[in-house]
Amino acid sequence: MTQRLILASNNAGKLKEFNQLLATVGYSVHAQGEYDVPEADEPFHTFVENALQKARHAARITGLPALADDSGVCINAFGGAPGVYSARFAGEPKSDARNNEKMVADLAAHTDRSAYYYCVLVFVRHADDPQPIIADGRWNGEMLDAPRGTGGFGYDPYFYIPALGKCAAELTSDEKNALSHRGQALRALVEKLK
Repeated sequence: MTQRLILASNNAGKLKEFNQLLATVGYSVHAQGEYDVPEADEPFHTFVENALQKARHAARITGLPALADDSGVCINAFGGAPGVYSARFAGEPKSDARNNEKMVADLAAHTDRSAYYYCVLVFVRHADDPQPIIADGRWNGEMLDAPRGTGGFGYDPYFYIPALGKCAAELTSDEKNALSHRGQALRALVEKLK
């Protein structure tokens, strides 16, 4: 029997990816928008706290189990920033182009280009679940000064994977899902749910 699971997001790409893997453990994943769940506030400074906040919010409104992720790029020369603020690095309103312009400009003063994408997934059976299931993933790379590739989103055109000689935006969706921080976290979550 398949159980409904609310994704604390309306991102179609995430929804498709999560449905593919979570179907193997008996879940049908639905975007929070299907249930008129507004976006939760993300007031915390850590990925895990923000993901937990979003999962509990979706579960509380729908009465169903919920899954949330929080992810971002962490640049070592910036002490791990933008981190949880990746989507708003250049301020409001959110803009990938402005975020990337700011990142390139700020990175010009540094020789260390190492960075990593980080993702935390939080699964709650109900809003007050005392034992949320948490999984994470990390994808190492380097930041470039100029974009490459046409795929992906966010910082993907600047996120270079030396072992592949490609940016994340140059990978197929299957290649990216196999390697990415989100793909790693999702596979770890599936193992825990088994």
